Amino acid sequence: MTHDTTLPAEYAGLPLNQFAFPGPLRDRLVAAILDGTKTSTTGLLADLEHENEPLPVVGGRSVVPDSAERPVAVLETTGVRVVRLAEVDLAHAVDEGEGDTTVAQWRAGHERFWHSPQMREALADPTFTVDDDTLVVLERFRLVADLRRRG
Repeated sequence: MTHDTTLPAEYAGLPLNQFAFPGPLRDRLVAAILDGTKTSTTGLLADLEHENEPLPVVGGRSVVPDSAERPVAVLETTGVRVVRLAEVDLAHAVDEGEGDTTVAQWRAGHERFWHSPQMREALADPTFTVDDDTLVVLERFRLVADLRRRG
């Protein structure tokens, strides 16, 4: 995917940070980022490895596209941890901004996503599943720029 040519020069060349797949879930996650509700996210280490992508780094910046692939936000990573799925804590789950109030609730939603046909296709593994020992990447971030307000 290419970046919007109207992206401010200071953000040109930043990597994309795509939340979920285009559609209603991405729309909700991006809205939560833009309104400040979402300040953390969880990814599968296996997904990064499959895509040959590096771990996020503290201080790194990225551009968030919406479901129409328009750049709408710039994020800066403020924290990164790789942990077993069983070690995800309530503070991280709540800071994902999806309304979860327990780790079990958070995990159930994430397992639905990670076990979805789209995710299994993205990982090229039709039987992919997670368990307590699955390594996940916990990333904290801050909103640097709301690109909807440019121009």
